[in-house]
This record gives sequence, structure tokens and C-alpha cells, in this order.
Amino acid sequence: MITNQNPKGGTELQLEFLTKYVKKELLDQVQICTSIPGKVPIDPNKLNILWQKNSYDQSNLHSWFADPKNHNKYDWYIFNSHWNYEKFRYIFNIPTGKSLVIKNGTSNFPKRRVYKEGDPIKILHHNTPWRGLNILLAAMQSIKNPNVTLDVYSSSQVYGDAFSNKNEKDFEPLYDQARQLPNVNYIGYKPNEYILEHMTDYDLYVYPSNFEETFCASALEALAAGVHVITNNFGALYETCAEWPVYINYDTNYEQMAKDTAVAIDVASQYLHKSYVQEHLEEQQRFYKRFYSWEKKGAEWTSFLKGALYEKNK
Repeated sequence: MITNQNPKGGTELQLEFLTKYVKKELLDQVQICTSIPGKVPIDPNKLNILWQKNSYDQSNLHSWFADPKNHNKYDWYIFNSHWNYEKFRYIFNIPTGKSLVIKNGTSNFPKRRVYKEGDPIKILHHNTPWRGLNILLAAMQSIKNPNVTLDVYSSSQVYGDAFSNKNEKDFEPLYDQARQLPNVNYIGYKPNEYILEHMTDYDLYVYPSNFEETFCASALEALAAGVHVITNNFGALYETCAEWPVYINYDTNYEQMAKDTAVAIDVASQYLHKSYVQEHLEEQQRFYKRFYSWEKKGAEWTSFLKGALYEKNK
């Protein structure tokens, strides 16, 4: 069994990339707290930033943001999407003059897998189990094409052993359901490095989300790898994925969303080999490399930090 004593969810991975692509002498002048106010103490001798990736409705955030007296404790609030920023602005009236959106980045731009007609169609799903895995498994029960299979890496283990030991048992019935489906391979937790290394083994990334994503780093990684994406328009997914995926409508009727997902998979299996689809995926990969590479995001952070430090110290 693979354990994870050093949890690396999307936030931890982005922070790790930040330290690689922004110079240390610049970061040494900054105190960055990720998502939960007070998790990292305020340092009066540094530029204090709250890098907000969590959703507005999380209980460990609401009371802090609901008190306007707290808003001036940080010099800047950085949000991972405009969707997330607008939620905090509308609900908590955070100061707009000290808020900025810098979206997540990725370094995952491998040589893209080119699908050929008749090849097996492999689907990837590696989101946490409470984010639509039940819907995807229901969809897979309707897929009759023997050429289509799903690999599931879903696990709460991504948040570390302590979190997993407390919560993973709640999802065992869902994992058992996955194991029993003939067109599904339940693999469980693998580190993000493994997922990225094997991303181009897959033709589709399918994510019928029932969770309000504030960005969705896993969708970004799939898009950047040139994988065809099927998802919905819930939360910030449309902002992150833009015009590149096939979208199904988010629906609180999960049975209907499962049916829509199954139809999208069936249809994709009929056109995936077409030249115009392959050209679309090539352009998709170029787009994300141009606008979401960590070289690009590192430059955005560097420019912002230099300006913010100048204003603070002048």
C-alpha cells in the first residue's frame, strides 16, 4: 500500500512550483499563507499574502472572512480564478484594491498521444472520490463499447495519511462498486508525479463534477497534455477549461448527469480518431503551454511581487 505522509493536493503542488519558478531572494521577503487564514503567522517585516484557493463556503473560512476587521490583516489576497475572487468579493466584500487573480500553472506538456481508429479508448479519472466518482461509475454502467475502459486513481490519500485514515473508509463502498464493473479498473492512490508521467497513456479525462471547483488543477494537467476532456460547467471549470472540452450541463439530478456523461463518452468514441479532433487537441496543448506554463506563471508572480514590495517599502 502506498502511503502519503507528505500530502500534496493541488495547493501544495502549486506552492512547490512557486518556489521553483520565483527567485528565493524575492520569496524571502514574502509570507504566503495558503487558503486558511492564520495557518501561517503574519510577519510584520514581510509582505503578507493570503493565496486563496479554497471555496467561499468552507466552514473553516467563513467566520474569518465574515468579520470585516480581518480583511486588513493581509497586504494582498491572491485568487486562483476570477470565479473564486468574485464569490469572495460578493459574499464577504473583500477589498478589491488588494485582490488579484493569478491562475494555477502546470509544467505538464509531454509529447501528445495521437489516437488512431480502432485503438482501445482509455479514460482517466484521478479526482477525489467525493467529486463525482459516483456519477462517473453510473455512466460507465451504460457504456457497452468493449473498447472503452476507465482507470480510477481516486483516493483521499492525496491529502495525507492522517486525513485518509479518518475518511477513506467512507468511500470503500464506492471503490467496491468500481472494482465490480467490468470496464473499470480501480487503481487507487498514486502520487501526482506518477499521474503526470502516465497522462499520455489516456485518450479521455472525464470529470462529471458535483463539487464547486475553484480552479481544478487535474483538468489543467489533462488539457496541457493534449488529452480530450469531458466535464461540466460547475464552479470555475468553464473558466479553467474554456472552449476546449466537451461540456455536459451540471444537474442536481445526478442520474441525468450520469446519462449525459455516458452519451458524451459514446459520442467521443466515434469521433476521437478524426483529423479535426486531433488538430483541436494539438491546438489545445499549444494554448495551455502558452498561457499556463509555470514559466509564464512564475513571471506573473515575479512581476506582481516586485511591484507589491516596492509599494510596501517606499
